Amino acid sequence: MYLPIALGLAALGVAIGLGMIGNGAMNGMSRQPEAIGKMQTAMLIAMAFVELVFLLTVFVGAGAFKGS
Repeated sequence: MYLPIALGLAALGVAIGLGMIGNGAMNGMSRQPEAIGKMQTAMLIAMAFVELVFLLTVFVGAGAFKGS
């Protein structure tokens, strides 16, 4: 019953997190164009971790809800 609400909240949190990461990276890149390569790598790694948390939430959380 609460699974769709939990997944929706997780998706909302991931969307906000990805937006904040992208915003911070774009601001940093505009201030220091010579460091774009380093910032892109850090941005992509951070985005991958946020997506990983969401995927863990979907698969592990959904499994936990179905088990109970």
